[in-house]
Amino acid sequence: MDFFPNGVLIYAVGGGLLGLGVAVIYLGSGMIAGASTFLDSTLSYFSNLTPLKSYAGSRDWRLAFTLGIVVGAAVYALFFQTGPWVTQVQWWRLLGGGVLIGVGARLGKGCTSGHGICGVASLSKTSVLNVVTFMLFAIGTAQLVRALGVMP
Repeated sequence: MDFFPNGVLIYAVGGGLLGLGVAVIYLGSGMIAGASTFLDSTLSYFSNLTPLKSYAGSRDWRLAFTLGIVVGAAVYALFFQTGPWVTQVQWWRLLGGGVLIGVGARLGKGCTSGHGICGVASLSKTSVLNVVTFMLFAIGTAQLVRALGVMP
């Protein structure tokens, strides 16, 4: 199996742009650009829960950042994909996986982008431990699913 069926360049450019965006946010605001924090700040528009209120002062630029992620992906798909993006994974599996990822991000006090990109780059011991945990569970889950023969 080819690990990079579309070549390495697009992944390197994407990673570079992601790193640049995270660096610009950190240098411009002093804040770490984790995706789960952006979700919380967006939810603060609709909720009065105390943990979400702490994002009220910075939620406008965080919402713009979140929309930029979605719009950026749409622009890429529009100009660089040859066909529509589809998956054969059932909706309930996608929903279940999303819920589990959300719960994991809450339990881990952040998501893979916050810990994996920003936390590891700042040599946070907690983030390094979280990333190792993410990877071990991901590898274990992938091996279990493969051994059970589960297909989309």
